[in-house]
Amino acid sequence: MLKNTLFRSILLLGLLLVNSAASAATTLVAVAANFTKPMTEIAEAFEKSTGHKASLSFGSSGKFVSQFENGGPFEVFLSADDKGPIKLEQSGLAVANTRFTYALGKLVLWSATPGLVDDQGQVLNKGGFKHIALADPKLAPYGEAAVEVMKNRGLFDKLQPLFVQGENIAQTHQFVSTGNAELGFVAFSQVIDNGKIAGGSGWIIPSDLYKPIRQDAILMKTGAENPAASALMQFLKSPEALAIIRKYGYDLAQ
Repeated sequence: MLKNTLFRSILLLGLLLVNSAASAATTLVAVAANFTKPMTEIAEAFEKSTGHKASLSFGSSGKFVSQFENGGPFEVFLSADDKGPIKLEQSGLAVANTRFTYALGKLVLWSATPGLVDDQGQVLNKGGFKHIALADPKLAPYGEAAVEVMKNRGLFDKLQPLFVQGENIAQTHQFVSTGNAELGFVAFSQVIDNGKIAGGSGWIIPSDLYKPIRQDAILMKTGAENPAASALMQFLKSPEALAIIRKYGYDLAQ
């Protein structure tokens, strides 16, 4: 009797594990490069919480939009702006009424060299550097915001000959961190530690110098039938995910 009971228990446990594995799914996610660190952490929490997996690809929002328009396989899109997701929704490539702002981005002027960038950004006026990095404004919203800041300061024409453009904000950060550019415009999330800029020197640029960087997520029609894709969209709104987003210096939409 004891053996039979034990056998049934083991069999039941095995069936539960099989059913759990069968119900778990993987979703392919296109993620704006500025959101690399928080999304990596969110994906780990998502898997622990739901059993589903998120396979992440990072890059420029503009290039991802082009990939979607040419049949890209991603099922969820976390953009660095709202324009790309709106365009995809209007073209019928995304599921209507699934778009929402998951984070508000912050722009930072940063250098790997301590003391080079002051906390008011006066270094832009003073000069003394040969290169300044920014993401391609045609592809990356953070690059577009950087251009807006320089124009608002009346410095765009003066600084334009010194530009080193990254394809996305990750490459831009790499230019600055390796010294290929003495300073550059990056996302706060790339240099934050305990709410402050970690290493080097930087200026957290006031938000009134550039339009809000509304980072929108949207469910693509390629993921409409994938339970993992829908679950991820919901998880991004969870207290656990929101806490991670805040930790990396982003504001949340009201």
